[in-house]
Amino acid sequence: MSLHTISVLVEDQPGVLTQVSSLFARRGFNIHSLAVGTTERPGLSRMTIVVEVTTKPLEQVTKQLNKLIHVIKVVELGETASVERELALVKVRTKPEQRFQVVELVEIFRGRIVDVAQATVTIEVSGPSAKIDALCELLEPYGLVEMVRTGRIALGRGERGIRDRDRLRAAKEPATA
Repeated sequence: MSLHTISVLVEDQPGVLTQVSSLFARRGFNIHSLAVGTTERPGLSRMTIVVEVTTKPLEQVTKQLNKLIHVIKVVELGETASVERELALVKVRTKPEQRFQVVELVEIFRGRIVDVAQATVTIEVSGPSAKIDALCELLEPYGLVEMVRTGRIALGRGERGIRDRDRLRAAKEPATA
């Protein structure tokens, strides 16, 4: 199994997320993570979809995504050609005498303590998925109470981007007769 990251620029319209995710489901792809948010342009959203690919070619799905009315552009982002990050909140059970050890671990991973209660500490950490996995593995002996992760978000490195100026401009200009 390998994970592929796809960035999809879409019009911010009701039902677009359903159209995109159902396309993957119809093709038998499992979505590993899905993050959606606004972009630098009003009216546009970016979907970052991480898909598990075993034997099926991903190319057919990207071609079908491009055919959807509200999809502006689809780009597959490779690990070396993109910057990828994930955010996690992790609640860990800690005894008062262990708290300092947990704080040290969090500092090593450049995380932050965002909440402290009598028996738990909540940690915020961001970075590559492998970094978050490593921190969670080290925190597990203390007792993971809860965890939530955003899923991967990614942008192409350098000048590469998902923008498609010609198509965006054409969508905003009135049709000439």
